[in-house]
Amino acid sequence: MFNGLLKRFGNSSSPRDAAKKRLQFSLICDKLEVNNTILNHLQQDIVNVISRYFEIDKNALELDIKREGDISALVFNTPILQVKRKKN
Repeated sequence: MFNGLLKRFGNSSSPRDAAKKRLQFSLICDKLEVNNTILNHLQQDIVNVISRYFEIDKNALELDIKREGDISALVFNTPILQVKRKKN
């Protein structure tokens, strides 16, 4: 389910960079008290809502939590294949 997340934190120029990114993500999640179950449910909810309006590539999803100072941001990235047209 978190293929995009794993790609995001697994593809680095060196094993050291990859480990650093995974640690940063883990620390942010711990500070926000977010666990994998919550992230899985959140991702599924987001996919369900977006899928009502767009056909998306569910294999290329990226879910990320970024933190700068005291501010955290949830970043959800997915390719949109096409807009779903409402049937009359």
